[in-house]
Amino acid sequence: MIAKLIRFIFFGNYFIGLLAIALTLEATLQLRVPFNTFTYYILIFCAPVVYYTHAYMGATRYSRSSNPRVAWFIKHQQLLRWSQRILSATAVCTFLFLFIKHFSSILHLPWFYWAGVTFILVVAILYYGLLPAYFFNLNLRNTGWLKPFIIGFIWACTANVIPLVVLKIETGMEFPLSEFWLWLFVKNWMFCTVNAIMFDIKDYEIDANKELKTFVVQFGIHKTIFFILLPLLIIGMFSLLAFTSYEHLPVKQVTLNFIPFALTLLVAFSLNLKKPILYYLVVIDGLILFKATCGIAGALL
Repeated sequence: MIAKLIRFIFFGNYFIGLLAIALTLEATLQLRVPFNTFTYYILIFCAPVVYYTHAYMGATRYSRSSNPRVAWFIKHQQLLRWSQRILSATAVCTFLFLFIKHFSSILHLPWFYWAGVTFILVVAILYYGLLPAYFFNLNLRNTGWLKPFIIGFIWACTANVIPLVVLKIETGMEFPLSEFWLWLFVKNWMFCTVNAIMFDIKDYEIDANKELKTFVVQFGIHKTIFFILLPLLIIGMFSLLAFTSYEHLPVKQVTLNFIPFALTLLVAFSLNLKKPILYYLVVIDGLILFKATCGIAGALL
């Protein structure tokens, strides 16, 4: 029963929705800004689940697969179709509710808010190539080494940009653009990018067959860990220590924010040995939840 529940949460991408909420709460507390409305958190849960599940819906067209995740999607295709419909309808309804309720505020948003949100949406749409091929045939998911940076960018925007834009709409609060906000944005971007690179190790053989030039395909697993992941994590650790020292942040807060980087380093070394897909979904994606939890605890202290 527990194993089925774990597969349902992680294979069904519902954990992704929890990550979106956790990262948003972390950024909110760290920036010391008001919380978004409950309606927004419903939207920010539903939208990522629908978005990530979309890529696997095509798997239901095949009758057999050796991939446990694809096999799970095939077995539960009816459940997933209903889940997608319900979550999509919920996301659309909550979006329309917020749009209608704050229509005047949305119309009076400064142009740079519109420009920022439009750019984020375009990147998110092009990542899966959601536009019709005859209109614009580009899938950023197939850009090889650029793919993890795009994933990290979308997650950083989800946590550090979109909630603040919505706050501007809901409360009129100005975007808290500062050195601290910029550092938090880059920290989330790089942390989620490292997480995405580790996830590419799972798809090494598939990406190699597709001739998709990810870091892992180009350098191999061992070199990716030691020459890509290790330097990025060390740079992240030193930048964390340097910035928190400059800002004179409390030692407890610095320590709590440092732990996820150290733990990610240990997990990266573990990837030298082949791991099951649930390891990536539970442990590696779990690092993002752990980071958010540490960030929340540090902010509360």
